[in-house]
Amino acid sequence: MSTNTGNIDERVGSESLIARLMKRPELGAIAGVILVTIFFLITADKAMFTLSGVLNFLTPASQLAILAIGAALLMIGGEFDLSIGSMVAFAGLFFSAAVVNFGMPLFAAIPATLIFAAFVGSINGQIVVRTGLPSFIVTLAFLFILRGLSLVGLKLATGGSTQLRGVREAVEGDFLAPFFSGDAFSGFFAWLASIDFIETFKNGTPKVTGIPVELIWAIALAILATYILLRTPVGNWIFASGGDAESASNSGVPVRKVKVSLFMVTAACAALLAIIQVLDAGSTDARRGFMKEFEAIIAAVIGGCLLTGGYGSAIGAFFGSIIFGMVVIGLTYTDFDQDWFQVFLGGMLLLAVLFNNMIRKRVTGER
Repeated sequence: MSTNTGNIDERVGSESLIARLMKRPELGAIAGVILVTIFFLITADKAMFTLSGVLNFLTPASQLAILAIGAALLMIGGEFDLSIGSMVAFAGLFFSAAVVNFGMPLFAAIPATLIFAAFVGSINGQIVVRTGLPSFIVTLAFLFILRGLSLVGLKLATGGSTQLRGVREAVEGDFLAPFFSGDAFSGFFAWLASIDFIETFKNGTPKVTGIPVELIWAIALAILATYILLRTPVGNWIFASGGDAESASNSGVPVRKVKVSLFMVTAACAALLAIIQVLDAGSTDARRGFMKEFEAIIAAVIGGCLLTGGYGSAIGAFFGSIIFGMVVIGLTYTDFDQDWFQVFLGGMLLLAVLFNNMIRKRVTGER
């Protein structure tokens, strides 16, 4: 019996590189970063793209990315969480009270804060999956509940103030503090300054003392989330739960557990950001995370997440956050009114939705 190896079944024909790239959800965000970079290269002061200038806009971008990556995972799973901004304030209160009022060391306070936030996130998730109510409505309610609890809790913890101070003093000398605040690799940057590889002040101190730890956390989260989404069965479950929950459930996917777990992860991401911000500032207040829920969701959408679920990218959310940081900080290096940021934000959101819709139709073959 002979076989004809010269004829290749058209069903196993390989796609072109362009076709594969066009199906990647983060394509729009990467293109957006390139376009925004070109725009500021033309219009902004050259100081924006020095090492200190780049880290200046990557710092707020990475803080947003920590939230946006959690929001992106949840959106891929077919749900929203509008309470994550308020969770930043509420988790900040819990963490600050733990170290200041109760004297807990960071090795106990940090896990306790993350677990507490995940527990609150599980309440959100359980209400959504058990009642069938839209997550938009449930988490909108928790947006107000958590913000109100933050205000009340801060007044109880401080005797009437909406700001709790003393965190820096409480954690001074704690071995875990450098992992959640300040700059990493400061010794390496000092060495670079000593050999005149990076800019220094007149006294020889480097203008950039290290890499902000929030940037390292954001990159690590983006890599971990991408690995889970693309290389593990859990990633398949997340995409399936967001794409068609009923079919996924019929196929044996534990849709309810997946969705509740995603709410917990999103809340834990908010708590991580709260810990970083509180340690950096040395205090917390009731307005932390204000409106960040919308910025995180918009960054996720710019990064390729569909509002209908089942499609998206953690790396895309990371790049969507970089666009935010570049525009917010970049406008200060130009002669433009900084209020143009909101116009730009709305335009980027609209373009991202249109672009993602076009890509979805190409992937699914819809007309």
